[in-house]
Amino acid sequence: MKKPRYEKLSEKLQQQIEQDRKNSVNYGFAFDEGKMMRRDNSRDKSSVWRSAAVRDIEKIINSPFYNRYQDKTQVFSFYKNDDISHRAIHVQLVSRIARNIGAILGLNLNLIEAIALGHDIGHTPFGHAGERFLNEIYNEKTGRYFSHNIHSARVLDTIYPLNLSLPTLNGIISHNGEFECKEYVPKPMLSFEELDAEIEKCNMDIAYNKSLMPSTLEGCVVRVCDMIAYLGKDRQDAVRAKILPEDYDFEDTAIGRLNSEIINNLVVNIIENSYGKNYIMLDKAHYDALVHVKKHNFDIIYKNEAIEKQYNETIKPMMFELYNKLLSDLENDNRSSKIFTHHINRIESSYYPRKQPYMEEESNQIVVDYIASMTDDYFVDLYHYLFPKSKYKIEYKGYFEKD
Repeated sequence: MKKPRYEKLSEKLQQQIEQDRKNSVNYGFAFDEGKMMRRDNSRDKSSVWRSAAVRDIEKIINSPFYNRYQDKTQVFSFYKNDDISHRAIHVQLVSRIARNIGAILGLNLNLIEAIALGHDIGHTPFGHAGERFLNEIYNEKTGRYFSHNIHSARVLDTIYPLNLSLPTLNGIISHNGEFECKEYVPKPMLSFEELDAEIEKCNMDIAYNKSLMPSTLEGCVVRVCDMIAYLGKDRQDAVRAKILPEDYDFEDTAIGRLNSEIINNLVVNIIENSYGKNYIMLDKAHYDALVHVKKHNFDIIYKNEAIEKQYNETIKPMMFELYNKLLSDLENDNRSSKIFTHHINRIESSYYPRKQPYMEEESNQIVVDYIASMTDDYFVDLYHYLFPKSKYKIEYKGYFEKD
């Protein structure tokens, strides 16, 4: 196997960084927490020991849906294997990598952490396949669209009105790592009216998602780190899941082959091209390699026929049945249904101040909220609780199955 190649910052930049630190140079690109706006600016004021962004972090990690990261699919759903990543580790990796970059660039690390920890809280069970199926049925019913980045903001701003700051919510809706860029230039957002308008445009036109750009450099860093965190990690997991053989020969590129190479080399290149600047950038060679590696992962991992077959032949029909059952229970006011006892009642009993009762939301939206909030195991258990005689069964690969 070829020896890993880890790039380093140029001597010139290293010297500049050291000199800037010595002279306490501040390029002034970090978001000023004193300018953080909230929907209710009379609440959640910062203190000397708990800044505005720290308050956002703590609101997110203590929010009711945060625990559910630990049993939501990152890529591989049907494995009993503690070494395969779930979404909980992904958000931690995004946060760690983004803070490493942000520290060198002199950005607001607390804002970076808030965006990173909240960015996937609206993700469905069963990863992007679950998102695709939920979007399909929701669009069929309403003409509107579901996307996890927009729903993450809904979880933290509407389902549970946490009064998060505008830059945190903006970074969350704009994080979508499926749309790579060579250069990330912040697009200012000055009001919650703008935020709400952008969200509604995405709800009505799913392609509009591609045009979103964070309003802060901190949000831009999180967005590119969403990709950095999963490109190589998904390769590791694919080998552990035996989707790829242990000796699979990944093509060498400008960013390397292995997870550690990909993370290191992309981070170094971002710092090299972004230090002291008001944008985040990769050079052409590294950007082209990122695009190539991402496409290669799609071809050999994300579109794997065996995985897609189980998603399409099992999870999809289960989700459609579950959705219609829950919608029927809601529209018929079946108060014993789990959509009331496990979802609506718990939300309405929370102490967060609301503009309107949660029950006044449109019925399909409530069903979408409930399904998107589910972990993989909860989805499966609820489905079989409601449809005990169903022909659909999840086949997991256990720890001790033959290689």
